[in-house]
Amino acid sequence: MKDRVSRILGASLLALAMVPLAGMTQDKPAERAPAQPANKAADKAADGPVPVEAFAVLPEFEGPTLSPDGTRIAAKRAIDGKQFLMVAPLIKGHGKPALAALNDKTDVNWWRWINDEWLVIGLGAQQSIQGEDYYITRMLGIRADMTKTIRIDWGNSGFRADDVLWTARDGSPRILFAKSTGIYEMNEVYPSVYEADVSTGRVKRIIAGQTDVWDWHADSHGQLRMGVRYNDDTRRTSLLYRKSNADSFQTIARADGRKAETIVTPSIFRADGSALAISDDDGFDALYEVSLPDLKLGKKISAVTDYDIDGIIANESGDDVSAIRYTDRSYHDAWLDPRLKELQEEVDKAVAPRRAEIVSWNRDRSRFLVEVGGPSQAGALYYWDSAFGTMQWLSWNNGQLKGRRLSPVRSLRYPARDGTSIEAVLTMPRGRGDKNLPLIVLPHGGPFARDSESWDWWTQYLAELGYAVIRPNYRGSSGYGTAFAKKGEGEWGLKMQDDLNDAVTYLAGQGIADPKRVCMVGASYGGYAAMRAAQRDGAMYRCAISYAGVSDLQAIQRYDSRFLFNRTRADWLHKQAPDYRAVSPRFGAASVSIPLLIVHGKEDRRVPVNQSRMMVAALKAAGKPYDYIEQPLADHHFTRAEDRLEFLKAMAAFLAKYNPA
Repeated sequence: MKDRVSRILGASLLALAMVPLAGMTQDKPAERAPAQPANKAADKAADGPVPVEAFAVLPEFEGPTLSPDGTRIAAKRAIDGKQFLMVAPLIKGHGKPALAALNDKTDVNWWRWINDEWLVIGLGAQQSIQGEDYYITRMLGIRADMTKTIRIDWGNSGFRADDVLWTARDGSPRILFAKSTGIYEMNEVYPSVYEADVSTGRVKRIIAGQTDVWDWHADSHGQLRMGVRYNDDTRRTSLLYRKSNADSFQTIARADGRKAETIVTPSIFRADGSALAISDDDGFDALYEVSLPDLKLGKKISAVTDYDIDGIIANESGDDVSAIRYTDRSYHDAWLDPRLKELQEEVDKAVAPRRAEIVSWNRDRSRFLVEVGGPSQAGALYYWDSAFGTMQWLSWNNGQLKGRRLSPVRSLRYPARDGTSIEAVLTMPRGRGDKNLPLIVLPHGGPFARDSESWDWWTQYLAELGYAVIRPNYRGSSGYGTAFAKKGEGEWGLKMQDDLNDAVTYLAGQGIADPKRVCMVGASYGGYAAMRAAQRDGAMYRCAISYAGVSDLQAIQRYDSRFLFNRTRADWLHKQAPDYRAVSPRFGAASVSIPLLIVHGKEDRRVPVNQSRMMVAALKAAGKPYDYIEQPLADHHFTRAEDRLEFLKAMAAFLAKYNPA
């Protein structure tokens, strides 16, 4: 059966076509290059109306990363609405730019530089095996000039084979990675750990898979230090630990998920034998020093007040922390490294009032890729060589909008009806004043996620149409601590929905919104909330729009049962909504009292298209009006420009009909 899986994958997982790439500004030398002349160009306010096509444009670069020597960039690049994997030089004499055209049925999920000449990319594709659909992942080594590709042990792999644990820092093309070796025998499903030479595809096994160990962790030297054992039937977790490859693994901690017990899991192994880990011991996710092997929390390293940290950035050697990542009203990297802190302050000052985020750096952190923009600007990507103190403009993030400033964005807080303080992001339509505006309530997906002051093409398009847009971080959203997250338990479609409605009440009370001209729009969980509003709160809204929304929670649980840890997923979903039927919009279709537009991509793997089809069937049976658009090639994340444009046009027409601005 392994051979059969290998043949299926080999036939359809990847098709690379190398094509020349012209017109790249990155091919110009970066030394002493001036920054884009921009306080006029990059800060220019939009003069006239912006066409819908400008908002549907895919980001020029997605996930740009610098090579270890800082001379080349790897990224997804959008050309004519399609995305390609690109490697291009930033300095003359360092190769020629090239693109890899990808099979439409293959996802390029991530990419990583291994050394200056080789990258590894993570691929995924839906495959039918014995009549069942599965998502299969693989890794591909690719030379930076894209003249050679290497399949990393495809023939000896099961469902998952793309978990990179470590990358060599000595310039050699070596990685450690974990993968399953088969799909039917349990001893093959548990991931084993291998070392691979990306340039040749040769692998050697470091450790065989162990029962219920699904995650492995290595230190900065490539020593396999930790395994996380989890049993989905018992909900029990245990942590396996050793000091080096020469030692045996010992169980150092256990937890019972049914008793809400957790284990502190190290993120970084320090050179002095201690570790760093993220814990919510004080009610908010924070970074702590941790002793080994007893896992006792020591000094708190991060100092963020009233918000969780998002994560950390390791130092150059990988054995300590260099920055704390967090989001308050906007995203920040709080550098602990004095040199990088000074560099961040320098670039922040240079681009103010715009914002600068260092998104990638070379091996010695002297060359950087910097995104400069803001919540009202799509922004641009720059290359910064700190030795010369200037930044070279590489590309606009949106080639049609360029540096135009659109509608202003700010954060606010309002009280929910039970007194809970809700933070929200408000976008005011430019040139429309600030009173008695038509309003769009735009809840985020997740729901364990959040919105902040950042560029959002949906929001800015709605504002361009003339709507004020409120994006509430309703209870259960991430980033606000453990207690706030727990407030969402059992409240899907209930108090979480109330929080959205209370935003309308607040803005109406402030005179900003006209309470008689309000619609709800959302995707994923936000799409669920829009359908729920149409069914539950029609007196407050004139219409609702759902993209990729969930309509039947029991059905989504059945769908999730096909995936790993399905019992744990079911526990979580049941905790959020104890009575599935009572809060599933599908079963309340007869109560829908406002016009409803439903849009869904047929290729959506996160929320299957059947969720919208079932809602449409229920509306039809109840004799309720609806508009339904099924996009045949669309996925959950709008990765195609054509799908973005079709949706934006349909949304604008629907709003113009039922809630004109």
